Amino acid sequence: MRKLGLIGGMSWVSTRTYYERINRFVQRQVGATSSAPMLIESLDFARVYRAQSKEDWDHATDVIAESAQRLTDAGAEMIVIGANSMHKVYRNVEARVSTPIMHIAECVGEKMKADGIERAALVGTRNVMTESFYRRRLVSHGVDLLPPDMNYVEELDRIIYEELMVGRATRDAQRSLRSMFTNLEKDGAQAVILACTELELVVDVDANILPIYDCTAIHADAAAQWIIGE
Repeated sequence: MRKLGLIGGMSWVSTRTYYERINRFVQRQVGATSSAPMLIESLDFARVYRAQSKEDWDHATDVIAESAQRLTDAGAEMIVIGANSMHKVYRNVEARVSTPIMHIAECVGEKMKADGIERAALVGTRNVMTESFYRRRLVSHGVDLLPPDMNYVEELDRIIYEELMVGRATRDAQRSLRSMFTNLEKDGAQAVILACTELELVVDVDANILPIYDCTAIHADAAAQWIIGE
């Protein structure tokens, strides 16, 4: 098996999900006593939390790139960034390290294309929902995205940063997401893209009115497939 480097800590909640899902995949496919060869660097999320200005994002680029280089130096053959929003700095980080980085939106777009999904709603943090760095990757795979509803953007940003990233999942958040998804279906969405690694805490991906594409799960499974050479 090949060695994966995971940049985590953004938040630690989703890093736990990546580690568990990747190892369960490897165990199923390789053998009951097998586990994934991985290097994990869990960053202090407070250093890049809610980056907004150019200076904030330049700093985030440095933090992620330095982490990627340390993982490369330690022997990682592929790197995964365990946060959707931090893929805003993907290209700048990619340019600074020799090790390839598996882009989360590319993994999701490929799966949606294979499933024949043509129109979907993207939900996540503010920058993921409203900026082009993530959306254009999905569109390049033939997925037409509903325009972001700013009311949903504000509500999701609050739920993610004030509740989920500190490990708190409430009934109110669950109800808000269910209502949101019902409205998105009425707006013509064939599926919902769960583009925040913490949203699984309040969304049952198997019991919703619309198919849910959980980016964390898809990214982790792609990483596990890479580890075992599929």
